[in-house]
Amino acid sequence: MRLRIFVGFVLSLAFFSFCSAQQYPSKPIKIIVPFPVGGIADIYSRLIGNRWSEAMGQPVLVENRTGAGGNIAADMVAKSAPDGYTLVMGSLGTHAVNVSLFSKMPFDPVRDFAPISLALEAEGLLALHPSVPAQNVAELITLARSKPGGLSYASAGAGTASHLAGELFKSMAKVDMLHVPYKGNVPAITDLLAGQTSLIFATMPTVLPHARAGKLRALATIGTARSKAAPELPTVAETLPGFEVTNWVGLFAPAGTPPDIVRRLNAETDKFMRSKEIETRLTNEGARYISMTPEQFGTFVKAEIAKWAPVVKASGAKAD
Repeated sequence: MRLRIFVGFVLSLAFFSFCSAQQYPSKPIKIIVPFPVGGIADIYSRLIGNRWSEAMGQPVLVENRTGAGGNIAADMVAKSAPDGYTLVMGSLGTHAVNVSLFSKMPFDPVRDFAPISLALEAEGLLALHPSVPAQNVAELITLARSKPGGLSYASAGAGTASHLAGELFKSMAKVDMLHVPYKGNVPAITDLLAGQTSLIFATMPTVLPHARAGKLRALATIGTARSKAAPELPTVAETLPGFEVTNWVGLFAPAGTPPDIVRRLNAETDKFMRSKEIETRLTNEGARYISMTPEQFGTFVKAEIAKWAPVVKASGAKAD
């Protein structure tokens, strides 16, 4: 009798999940972005959201909820109903680095989320304010060593790729620079343009236009190979072998979200991100899309956590 009741309960749950997925979406979907308007997480949340809206017939709202290196937004989604209507555009910081950077985390980046899709990997750029008298990475290192703490680097916030890149650079180049965290790349770049800070390691889509306009000096890219978007620039690794930082953002739902809903969102995202329009845009911006299933994306996140834990420990960086 108990076995029949249990089997009936399991079947009813499966039927409920199936019906929910079949009817999904029946109301607006919300994507929570942990960073301000204008950064890659915000821009691609809106682009993907527009695609979802066209394909699924419901509005997709984007809400920017900043703070605590992205933890406020991620925690909000982790604790939301697992029904596919509240999602987060997570990042390298929120889902791979913060767990090593913060002594106390309000959520578990693996256990509390259902991975949906990698949105993109963005190449980075080391750029200086024109007042900094360094024309290449070697000169920057020499300058920084000559005036410990005299140079400052802006970041999009604790735990972001721009923060990690700065810490990694300090460690590998054996220099001392002041870290100035902001709530996102946009305010960080704004202050750099005004000369309030010395340099930044930022995603190429957000900083390359300023370098091309002559408002900043681009020194090097921070990936493993020269970028197709700026092939004339060397990599930092050509001066500091082994230096490499790649930022990424991706979509997550709360753990327990029906798999059919996760797969549908993954499929719509994949279709859009592989379109010729987006492929061309990504190439021009120094970014790329890697098609992954939700399961592959989950494996990717676990590997990123393992990759960055020793880097954060070695740098001594802490966010609290």
